[in-house]
Parts: sequence; structure tokens; C-alpha cells
Amino acid sequence: MKDLKGIFSALLVSFDKNGKINEKGTREIVRHNIDTMKVDGLYVGGSTGENFMLSTEDKKTIFRIAMEESQGKVAMIAQVGSINLNEAVELGKYATELGYDALSAVTPFYYKFSFNEIKNYYNTIVNETGNKMIVYSISALTGVMMGIEQFRELFENPNIIGVKFTEGNFFLMERLRHAFPDKILYSGFDEMLLSATVLDVDGAIGSTYNVNGLRARKIFELAKEGKVKEARVLQKESNDMIEAVLTNGLFPTLKEMLKCYGVDAGYCKEPFEKLSEEKIQRAKEIFKTI
Repeated sequence: MKDLKGIFSALLVSFDKNGKINEKGTREIVRHNIDTMKVDGLYVGGSTGENFMLSTEDKKTIFRIAMEESQGKVAMIAQVGSINLNEAVELGKYATELGYDALSAVTPFYYKFSFNEIKNYYNTIVNETGNKMIVYSISALTGVMMGIEQFRELFENPNIIGVKFTEGNFFLMERLRHAFPDKILYSGFDEMLLSATVLDVDGAIGSTYNVNGLRARKIFELAKEGKVKEARVLQKESNDMIEAVLTNGLFPTLKEMLKCYGVDAGYCKEPFEKLSEEKIQRAKEIFKTI
């Protein structure tokens, strides 16, 4: 298994105007992240990849394309989470066969699952696949917020090796770092990278790293070196960009920015809207700030 620390892009996926996977463009996005953004790894199949709007076969196709194109050069994490546990296991087995270094799974959502049900979900995926697991905690989208004792129970399974912590609760982040120094802790909010790194996270996983990976790495490295003042300048620049991207439409804007790099990033799947000509021009202006 490769080292799972550092900066990971939550991989964007290129779709054509009809919502079909654009394989050529998706391969270009993978290469761009590795060759130009210099990321340490790719997080494939997450929210950024529009995963929850895809069929099981489309998800498998993306896992395959990303693994083939990465050519073993970076660490690879496959997000296989689903409220259909059978699908999560099927995807987990497939990604494991492809050679992914670890799996990740969002907490099961929509239904108000008990913690015991959530724990069984993770243990089942791990036990059925034989792979390592990164818990994906994003309560703003799932409605599932776990505390320190619940993470402690999950971590009793030695193959649950860490958490992608996409939460604004820095008290809990610090408590997790203190309680589980040997587990992998990722920051999941790009705009909070500096603050999370000061709390000694092992890495970060983010959508904007598809276009802002070099600056993100610099923030991460400066903070690790204790150069917080210098890192704050870069975090402010990143947050100016992030604020503009969010205002313009997150994923469609990131894809337009990738096109400025010469990458065939395609479109987002419906019901995401296609950008107006005005917003496309705005995306090009935001790109110039990188």
C-alpha cells in the first residue's frame, strides 16, 4: 500500500452534453492532477465525481479509467459508499481487484440509521473486501454527525484506518488527532486547509485541488514547517478563489477552469445546470487568479 498522506484531489469526471462518461477527458483530468497539480493521490468516486448520480457500471468504469491512467504513480482511494450496502460491497470488491490502496465510504444517509447500523455497514464493507477503509464524514450532506466515542468504536476494526473529516468542528478534529495519533486524518474542507494542518492532519482531500493543487501543497508544507504567517497569505488567496467559484457554481466552474489548462473536462450531469456564457467568462477570470 502506498503512503496515504499528503494532498489528494477529489477527482472531477468529464461527461458529455448527454451525461455520458467522456473517457478521453476523464483520462486527461487524471493526468493533469498527477503531472501538473503534482498531487500525492486521487480520491475517486466522491461527491466531486458526481458519484451519487451514477449507475453502478458507470462508477466501475470511472474506477477503472482512473486506475489505468494513474499508472501506479500516486496513491489511489476509491469512494464506494452507498445506502445500498450490496452495491457498496460490489464496488469495494471491484476497486480492490483493480489495486486501489484503500476504500472510503460516506456514512449511509437519507434514512436515520442508528450508529450500530452505521458500524455494521463499515465492518461489512471491510470484511467483504479485505481492503482498508477511510470513513467519509460529511454531516452537512448526510445528516450523520459522529462523536469521539463512535469513532473509537469504528476504529476497533484495525482495517478502518482513518477518516476524511469534512466538518467545521475543529474541537472534534483536535480530539480525534489526540485520541488516535496512529489513524489517518484528512481535512475535507479546502477553505480550512491551513487551520486543519495546524492541528496536524495527515493530509487533505479536496475538489479545488484539481485546479489549485500546487498552492494547496504549499499551504500544507508551510503549515507543517510552522510558517503560519506565510501560509495564511496563500490560504487567503485560495479562499478568494473558492468564494468566487462557489458563487459561480462549484463543479461546472472547476470544469471550465480545467479547460483553461487545456483539459477536456466536459460538463456536469443534470440536474446540474450548464453555465451561461456570462458564467463561463467569469470562470476564465477566476482561473487567472491561480
